[in-house]
Amino acid sequence: MLSARSAAQRVLRAPALARNVGVWSKVPAGPPDAILGVTEAFKADTDKRKINLGVGAYRDAEGKPYVLPSVRAADEKIIAAKYDKEYLPITGFADFTKHAAVLAYGKDSKPLNEGRIAITQSISGTGALRIAAAFIQRFYPDAKAIYLPTPSWGNHGAIIKDAGLEVKTYAYYDKKTVGLDFEGLKRDLRAAPAKSVVLLHACAHNPTGVDPTQEQWKEISDIFKEKELFPLIDMAYQGFASGSVDADAFAPRYFVEQGHNIMLCQSFAKNMGLYGERVGAFSIVCDSPEEKARVDSQIKILVRPLYSNPPVHGARIAGTILADEKLYAQWLTEVKGMADRIIGMRAELFDILKELGSKKDWSHIKSQIGMFAFTGLTPEQVAKLAEEHHVYLTKDGRISVAGITPGNVRHLAESIHAVTK
Repeated sequence: MLSARSAAQRVLRAPALARNVGVWSKVPAGPPDAILGVTEAFKADTDKRKINLGVGAYRDAEGKPYVLPSVRAADEKIIAAKYDKEYLPITGFADFTKHAAVLAYGKDSKPLNEGRIAITQSISGTGALRIAAAFIQRFYPDAKAIYLPTPSWGNHGAIIKDAGLEVKTYAYYDKKTVGLDFEGLKRDLRAAPAKSVVLLHACAHNPTGVDPTQEQWKEISDIFKEKELFPLIDMAYQGFASGSVDADAFAPRYFVEQGHNIMLCQSFAKNMGLYGERVGAFSIVCDSPEEKARVDSQIKILVRPLYSNPPVHGARIAGTILADEKLYAQWLTEVKGMADRIIGMRAELFDILKELGSKKDWSHIKSQIGMFAFTGLTPEQVAKLAEEHHVYLTKDGRISVAGITPGNVRHLAESIHAVTK
């Protein structure tokens, strides 16, 4: 048996443990999240006038998170029913996906009524886009790249790259007019290789709030036909943009009507306020029911190793609202109310800027649509807004209009006017 002294000497002679060289010691620090940085700066500010216009979530007229009454009612029905907590099938809650397809494509949709649309529940819009990118990477027979508008939602590029695809871009936003660069958009789509995959924002383009008109959508569809481009459509704001679920679905419905077999990604985060429930849907329009069955089988194979099957509660809420005639009508009124509040705040901000005597053209604030607006403010002006006026937004000048309230709109207008004189 070793003495205490011998044991101590053996320990001293033992090779040094490699605990100082960790397995992950070479992992570099990632860049900070732009929106998180805005929120942190806002929280640290003690001024009572402070405004956070960075968060992409709806707020009521008091600036507070809003749970839709229809969502509360659906939730109560679900709790009262005492459902079990068993796993959903891989493609999700069928009562939800069936009605989500009707909401997106319309009850008179030809491919829907012919049983040609493969659809799966997804983990909100992000999950739908991830499935789309994985499906394209695995099965799309042509170039493994997706064209994004410049700019696009910050997560689009990361989702596409993580699926092993290349990101390419096409012109979209015109900084000079603070509007749509439609000529540039058409030029770039015509210059893209035939059969390229192109991502389109169905409505309420994020981050600019700039959408094509219906006539422009028709021209875009014609270019897609001419070049045999493949449309991947991201519809994160149906109903939330204009207040009409039908008007906001014009682009995907028109494309389908024109014979495009689109891929569609839906989110119910904004239009139902189900942010934390992560409710979405991914669908593909197919040529036949037989093709749909094959596509559906491969979607299941893709989803299984990603997250096995989706969560149930949020899908039950959305499915209950969409299936119940009374709740659905109530929800349509509520989503229009949210859209109308945002439209009203845009108009009030514009009016006050005009009243203050601003020489700048702020008409884009009213012509843009949806939760976000590109103000045209420079990074220097954005910094001054935060430092001198306690107004926080992202460096690119994007504001979340949902963060504007009757109580802070004048301070916001006065602050913008002060930094843009």
